[in-house]
Amino acid sequence: MNNPFDHTHIQEEKAEREARRLKLRTNLLIALFCGMLCLFFAVLYQAQIVNGASYLSNSDVRDIQSEQVDSVRGEILDTYGRVLVTNEVNYNVELDTTSMGEERNAILERLLDICREQGVAWSDTLPITRDAPWTFTTGTPYIYRAENADGELEDRPTLLGQLAAEYKWREADRAEPTATQLLTAMCETFGLTEQGEVPDQRDRELAGVLYELYLRNTGLNNNTYVFARGVDITFISRVKENALAGVHIETATSRKYGTSYAAHVLGYTGAINPGAEWERYKELNYPMDATVGKEGVELAFEKRLHGVSGTRRIEKDGDGNVVSQEWRREPEPGENVVLTLDIALQATTEDLLAQYAARQEEQKGMAAAVVDMSGGVLALASYPTYDLSTFRENYSELSEDLEHRPLLNRATQGVYAPGSTFKMLTAVAALSEEVITTRDRIECTGRYRFYPNPADQPYCWNTYGHGNENVTDAIKDSCNVFFYDVGRRTTIAKLREYAQQFGLGQYTGIELIEDKGRVAGPETSEALGGVWFEGNTMYAAIGQENNAFTPLQLANYVATLANGGSHYDCHLLKEFKSSDYSRVTETYDKAPRNTIDIDPNHLAAIRQGMYDLSKTYTMAKWFDPLPVEVGCKTGTAETSSKAATTNAIFVCFAPYDDPQVALCLVSEGGEAGGTLAELAAGILAQYFSTDSSLFAVSGENTLLR
Repeated sequence: MNNPFDHTHIQEEKAEREARRLKLRTNLLIALFCGMLCLFFAVLYQAQIVNGASYLSNSDVRDIQSEQVDSVRGEILDTYGRVLVTNEVNYNVELDTTSMGEERNAILERLLDICREQGVAWSDTLPITRDAPWTFTTGTPYIYRAENADGELEDRPTLLGQLAAEYKWREADRAEPTATQLLTAMCETFGLTEQGEVPDQRDRELAGVLYELYLRNTGLNNNTYVFARGVDITFISRVKENALAGVHIETATSRKYGTSYAAHVLGYTGAINPGAEWERYKELNYPMDATVGKEGVELAFEKRLHGVSGTRRIEKDGDGNVVSQEWRREPEPGENVVLTLDIALQATTEDLLAQYAARQEEQKGMAAAVVDMSGGVLALASYPTYDLSTFRENYSELSEDLEHRPLLNRATQGVYAPGSTFKMLTAVAALSEEVITTRDRIECTGRYRFYPNPADQPYCWNTYGHGNENVTDAIKDSCNVFFYDVGRRTTIAKLREYAQQFGLGQYTGIELIEDKGRVAGPETSEALGGVWFEGNTMYAAIGQENNAFTPLQLANYVATLANGGSHYDCHLLKEFKSSDYSRVTETYDKAPRNTIDIDPNHLAAIRQGMYDLSKTYTMAKWFDPLPVEVGCKTGTAETSSKAATTNAIFVCFAPYDDPQVALCLVSEGGEAGGTLAELAAGILAQYFSTDSSLFAVSGENTLLR
């Protein structure tokens, strides 16, 4: 029989064991809590007592900023996908004087010492020479011209101007201070020298940096001061070793050029100018220090190339170091622009112009324009030219060369009398208006005797006369008498009407800056301060008088004639591609601006004259070796009756039976248009050679653009 007391005893022992376990757990929890509490107080003591002053200082000067970040600019390619302009990453040095404090001058002196050791150039626009004796490097050091809010130019005082005013007040002297006096005043103001102490070269160099910083602190220049661009890793290491407060190394992208050609077409980029330009870009949400297109394609397609700027939140400590950053909106890279330009043809064209100019005496300038039958620009050259990769270093020299004007794009901004290249237009107008037929002949005796006064009887270039000429003969022989008579009967009103239809004296539509040119007539003479007489029509009919067109206008006029009368806008754009080249976002596809109704028989007669000219002895030696037949026309235009100077003009198209390309060449000071036939043949040889297309073949296993 079981004992009931034994069961009770077991229950008691079990309860006692549970009580001991509970007590142990409780003690462990209490110990853990006490440990955590001690750790918390230790951390709190460390933060509040030990490091409290440091954290307080940092929290007082911590700076949180929201800044816009420029996007990566799109690339520019030629018609075969060859990259003409791309980007490269480099390192720039920027300065933040707010974190330099009282050590500003000492920090900047050490930075300049590192630059001298490493051979790094820094930005310095102070218009005082860097070496004694101190002189001004600009004629107007006290003022600068800037646009106000209304876009009007006004004079504003520079820092030197403000110091000059202060100096004159201080010295009670009405005379403008010298460069030495102003530099002395600057160095005293910046705390570099004692009063009256003449600054040395080191003082001058440091004053130049402080001058740049002053301009930005006072709002005279709103662009970020980039102290030095494109520094290497050795320079960066030296800056880091010296722990220079406020000296920051920032990554940036800059344009890298894959060609030394097409400078006038591609253009360049730069910082936004204060005033009207900044007001315009501010509306597009650009950062103030954004890089934008200034000329050429870079400017023409700025919005597509630039992309969309991003916004990020940056937190900096008291030393100016970035503590954290966060993207609010990431920047979107720009699109890539594919041009109609063929860089191989462009290179050939520019080289031929340079070679021709080198053989001529007193050659001031040349231009060439090559277009296809729908206005696509294949080559656009101006001589002399420049290299975009060294443009900034050579800018002063380029801009001051007023005789040769290398910065001028003569192909779109130079205007020239067309001379005899205008005669095809006169022929179209006369035939279309039934003034003459293709069978009519006019006798050329060497002088046009319609007007009774001998003073009003102009000569033909061939004073012996051409005999009886029809329109085809007259174009081949460039008979002035024929076109004097035909032009007079057609009237200046009709000549102007047809010139407009061919796009002469009109903007071509090219995306670059261009001159409109002008067509001779009463309105033009009046606008130029002259008087129009009836007899002036004769000279207008042969491309003289006040006719003045750009080489691009003349090339497109010949293309319109060659293609049967379809007048297209000129354009450089072929298509836009996405930033990763995965898709085409837009393709240029524009219908003709207008169509000229030219009778096929009339057109055939005119083109036959151009073909016959290409088969004359002086032309055939250049064009016969080509794989295609050519139609061409020469022109020699007077530029000054007093100095008896001329410009040489040459236009042509090819192939004759199935036109693909038209071109115009201009030589300032050239003796005769026929001398340019050699260049035209060289350009056509490049265009119709198989070698040109070889440049478009990508390497094996490479991504086709």
